[in-house]
Amino acid sequence: MIDAARAAAPTAGFSAILDCGDDAGAAQAALRAGVATVVFTGRTDVAERLAAIAAATGARVLSTRPAADLDLLAAFFSDAATLRRRCKAVFD
Repeated sequence: MIDAARAAAPTAGFSAILDCGDDAGAAQAALRAGVATVVFTGRTDVAERLAAIAAATGARVLSTRPAADLDLLAAFFSDAATLRRRCKAVFD
């Protein structure tokens, strides 16, 4: 999805952030998969270990959710045209 967004709007500046909540396993898997930024809201000691893992690859771990310019959760099951319209409205 991120690659598609970058291809559709190559001059748009944006960051993709995966919110893993308090699921340390999901956060670690996301970092291993190359996600550049994850949100982890679990225990501080676990967050520190995840941050060390992230730093080794140039990624980062946030402990709070930043305000979203585009949150596609509500549109998760939407058709492609709806998703394109929502993305276009933000990136234009």
